[in-house]
Amino acid sequence: PHTVPRVPVSATLFNNAKVAVLGASGGIGQPLSLLLKNSPLVSRLTLYDIAHTPGVAADLSHIETKAAVKGYLGPEQLPDCLKGCDVVVIPAGVPRKPGMTRDDLFNTNATIVATLTAACAQHCPEAMICVIANPVNSTIPITAEVFKKHGVYNPNKIFGVTTLDIVRANTFVAELKGLDPARVNVPVIGGHAGKTIIPLISQCTPKVDFPQDQLTALTGRIQEAGTEVVKAKAGAGSATLSMAYAGARFVFSLVDAMNGKEGVVECSFVKSQETECTYFSTPLLLGKRGIEKNLGIGKVSSFEEKMISDAIPELKASIKKGEDFVKTLK
Repeated sequence: PHTVPRVPVSATLFNNAKVAVLGASGGIGQPLSLLLKNSPLVSRLTLYDIAHTPGVAADLSHIETKAAVKGYLGPEQLPDCLKGCDVVVIPAGVPRKPGMTRDDLFNTNATIVATLTAACAQHCPEAMICVIANPVNSTIPITAEVFKKHGVYNPNKIFGVTTLDIVRANTFVAELKGLDPARVNVPVIGGHAGKTIIPLISQCTPKVDFPQDQLTALTGRIQEAGTEVVKAKAGAGSATLSMAYAGARFVFSLVDAMNGKEGVVECSFVKSQETECTYFSTPLLLGKRGIEKNLGIGKVSSFEEKMISDAIPELKASIKKGEDFVKTLK
């Protein structure tokens, strides 16, 4: 008799990814939840916030895709939101207003991220944690220290989502060169604020060349692109739609890799040995258990090399600020 061919577990496992969005009612949270609901990779979408989640969940639940959507409201419902999750995305926090740096958000967002990640450490310690909440250069060290406190830290599963920097770099390069942005790939390394954002235009595929003055201007635009949106919104917040797109792109890459797809590479701000900074963003090969391999910085130009050395003191200070914050918590 014919035996039924056995489908490898990896092929089916995460076409049923259970994803939680913490901060799902906010400016990023709502469009991010919409993009996740629209994906066949997601089977369960649990939405948490301190306001409006029942409404957001009811609204999204009518969309004709398979993901089951449920809303959770307030801290007492957070544990149920997290139980059984494979991936948790955290866009929670307050946005920038004109004149603010990402670091100005520290006091508010550090507390929010510490509280939410403590719940993750308790209720879904094995999940992939994707932090969008700014300042990412500090909120990732916060997340790591919180997981260490709970004895469940795995550096291969904690990601600072810097994908918007890559998306912006791809878009701006494509515009300047008349290319299709979907075909452009610019690695962006370092961190996720101002001069810590380091686009490696020299490693762009396809290969592109710019005169130095244009390269300096392009780099500056990528670094300050978030501020460009904050200014244009004139007090009504910061990048939400492009950030939701970038957050979804990162989550889909992660889930693809968890499903056993080969060769999935994304840049992300993670625990790192690539520089003297204990956290640093570089291209990462993703796999079933999160980071499969850190692909490192690779070959860079002297212009890029200088940006790296200039970024390190600011990165170190932001990392220390995050770590010190967790020490002050009881």
